[in-house]
Amino acid sequence: MIRTLPILFPHYEASRKKMPLVTVGPCCGGPSRPQIPQISYASTAPDLSDNSRYDFFSRVVPSDTYQAQAMVDIVRALKWNYVSTLASEGSYGESGVEAFVQKSREDGGVCIAQSVKIPREPKPGEFDKIIRRLLETSNARAVIIFANEDDIRRVLEAARKANQTGHFFWMGSDSWGSKIAPVLHLEEVAEGAVTILPKRMSVRGFDRYFSSRTLDNNRRNIWFAEFWEDNFHCKLSRHALKKGSHVKLCFSRERIGQDSAYEQEGKVQFVIDAVYAMGHALHAMHRDLCPGRVGLCPRMDPVDGTQLLKYIRSVNFSGIAGNPVTFNENGDAPGRYDIYQYQLRNGSAEYKVIGSWTDHLHLRIERMHWPGSGQQLPRSICSLPCQPGERKKTVKGMPCCWHCEPCTGYQYQVDRYTCKTCPYDMRPTENRTGCQPIPIIKLEWDSPWAVLPLFLAVVGIAATLFVVVTFVRYNDTPIVKASGRELSYVLLAGIFLCYATTFLMIAEPDLGTCSLRRIFLGLGMSISYAALLTKTNRIYRIFEQGKRSVSAPRFISPASQLAITFSLISLQLLGICVWFVVDPSHSVVDFQDQRTLDPRFARGVLKCDISDLSLICLLGYSMLLMVTCTVYAIKTRGVPETFNEAKPIGFTMYTTCIVWLAFIPIFFGTSQSADKLYIQTTTLTVSVSLSASVSLGMLYMPKVYIILFHPEQNVPKRKRSLKAVVTAATMSNKFTQKGSFRPNGEAKSELCENLEAPALATKQTYVAYTNHAI
Repeated sequence: MIRTLPILFPHYEASRKKMPLVTVGPCCGGPSRPQIPQISYASTAPDLSDNSRYDFFSRVVPSDTYQAQAMVDIVRALKWNYVSTLASEGSYGESGVEAFVQKSREDGGVCIAQSVKIPREPKPGEFDKIIRRLLETSNARAVIIFANEDDIRRVLEAARKANQTGHFFWMGSDSWGSKIAPVLHLEEVAEGAVTILPKRMSVRGFDRYFSSRTLDNNRRNIWFAEFWEDNFHCKLSRHALKKGSHVKLCFSRERIGQDSAYEQEGKVQFVIDAVYAMGHALHAMHRDLCPGRVGLCPRMDPVDGTQLLKYIRSVNFSGIAGNPVTFNENGDAPGRYDIYQYQLRNGSAEYKVIGSWTDHLHLRIERMHWPGSGQQLPRSICSLPCQPGERKKTVKGMPCCWHCEPCTGYQYQVDRYTCKTCPYDMRPTENRTGCQPIPIIKLEWDSPWAVLPLFLAVVGIAATLFVVVTFVRYNDTPIVKASGRELSYVLLAGIFLCYATTFLMIAEPDLGTCSLRRIFLGLGMSISYAALLTKTNRIYRIFEQGKRSVSAPRFISPASQLAITFSLISLQLLGICVWFVVDPSHSVVDFQDQRTLDPRFARGVLKCDISDLSLICLLGYSMLLMVTCTVYAIKTRGVPETFNEAKPIGFTMYTTCIVWLAFIPIFFGTSQSADKLYIQTTTLTVSVSLSASVSLGMLYMPKVYIILFHPEQNVPKRKRSLKAVVTAATMSNKFTQKGSFRPNGEAKSELCENLEAPALATKQTYVAYTNHAI
């Protein structure tokens, strides 16, 4: 559409100028002539905003840059982040897609799965190939289309042919808009398509005017006859009719809108606005350059295109639709769009307005309807959101695509992309979004692991107290005297402490409990084995001395025996004191002991700061006393049983060694067990209690039995001089040949047998000695 100055200024002589001074149009493409201001009513290509190339170009329709921005905003509002693009080859399609891709990168959050181009002259099967290519990224269900009507229709046909109805969600540019032609008979495959159009309205009066146009009253339009033939499917010339064709002859009586379908062209509003924009610019220019003049003045003859462009860019008036008509520095009109969705309801299809865009998006999602899912928004995303406790590992070059990697072990999710290990005393929560304290455990009084140790300890303490009470009550009887009262009470005290240690081991660890554990865990055993060692050493020295002379060995008196015993015990106490000085006692929570692979089962163990090595050192001295005592018990096994407790002590030490030999592999073999705390504590306390029970049972229970149930045996016997004892010990070696017939290779002295009273030949005889006796 060309308009020159004579339209606005009748006195202007058009013959003086061969070239037009201003241009309104064209519908598509770019500027037609250089240095001539041009206002387009339909060209939307983003390239035309480049002032360095198209400085004289302006348009009353928004640039596709705005359209691309509006489409990106719609995609983000629908929570789509993974889309494909489809463009017709050419300036409009390629520039539109390029603008969309650029805006999506600038705003972020939207990734392009692939960009497909439709050739200008597609080969057969080209559109089927396009659909197959789009399906390669099947998660990208949204397809952004910048294409002409014919390409849009053929894409929809190919999608239906591939049985992909409902798979793709189309988003069309203004070339699709609200047109019926691209979707005719393809309603189902096009259902749900979102399209965009520059905001427009029908111009009142134009329909009445245009429908009144005929061949008679519109001869000035040289293209009107061609339109008439195409609109009414007829021919104006008989010569144009071909034989056999169904085309009729035009009679000029046809009426637009009555004998043919009619719908106002959507660009009418913009054509009118473009003409008015040019008129307002020329009017303002004439008012400034030719004030008070009718027609052109010399300053406007000829019109300076550069000067006119400034007036065009400065216009600001209300257009035919009521919207302001303005231009920015690049000659672009503001972006104003209506947003449609193609919907099928009750068998009828229509484009329904669902929102608008003017600098920012107004979208009414509740008015949208999607095939198969109703109002539920469909997905077009590359990767599903990661679950709590999973971090995103983004695919290189594709920020919208990622792999979800779970936070493992003791890690928790810090943010969407990072997992971090919890502090040593914490473990991840159930959903791994944070950390929580690791539960702290200890051996409880009501635990099944504590039942057996507590039972043995209670019974053992009761039995020990019973023996002590019995010995105290019968303190001056021969059996109590013969057993060595002083060492017996020391030994019973050690046995009592062994049983009492169980309660310290099960009690809740704290400063006091841990300190008492250090002191009494090894002390009770040291007292017991120190007393037994002193007793066996005394017997051994007496009979070894008797082999060489009749003089008594040194340090065999009760006071000497107590001194030796307490000296041995003091070494244990000295070691404990040094330990307290070097490493003061305290309780700790060990989070490594039960730090399982699965953090759900991780536990912190509240315990005393006694390591396995420290425990070995603590019990090592008691073990040394036990082994030494066992050696002496073996050496005195041949001493006549009538004179000493060698045999009961021997059995006690043998059994004790077996108990502790069983303890070592059980205790240290369970160091990696999840129940290490319970197993080791139970094993240790039971072993200590069993050791004490063996000593109590073998050394004292027979004596208590005689004291209480056979008092007739608890009577004084005739004393023997040291010479008789030594002689008996010496003579016992001469009868070793008879020892092979006795258990354990022990030989009983015939001298002793001759000295025993016949009446008590079958009974055990306890011999008491004064300071001159054993």
